[in-house]
Amino acid sequence: QVQLVESGGGLVQAGGSLSLSCAASGRPFSNYAMAWFRQAPGKEREFVAGISWSGASTYYVDPVKGRFTISRDNGKSTMYLQMNNLKPEDTAVYYCAAGPPNRGIVVLTTFYDYWGQGTQVTVSS
Repeated sequence: QVQLVESGGGLVQAGGSLSLSCAASGRPFSNYAMAWFRQAPGKEREFVAGISWSGASTYYVDPVKGRFTISRDNGKSTMYLQMNNLKPEDTAVYYCAAGPPNRGIVVLTTFYDYWGQGTQVTVSS
């Protein structure tokens, strides 16, 4: 069992940066694969970035490659998403998700057992 709470969303100008955090409670945090998803108005929830339980593996969808960085600090039971050079297309509610450990990164929503409440990211032009 794990509980996830996202924070760090807000309003930012295009080209700016935001850092999202996902704080987890429950044990052990290090045993969970983690991912960030986002859902824009009128669109389905989509995978953004994932990280293995150890942090050794990461994966990003093409639209965010080179701009977003996913990381985790298992000692702090926290996952992060550093978002740089934000674009209006990045506007969405961003969700933290946790799933069982896996060798690769899973992009399917059904893989993830636990979800945060979401944090709004709005990028203005």
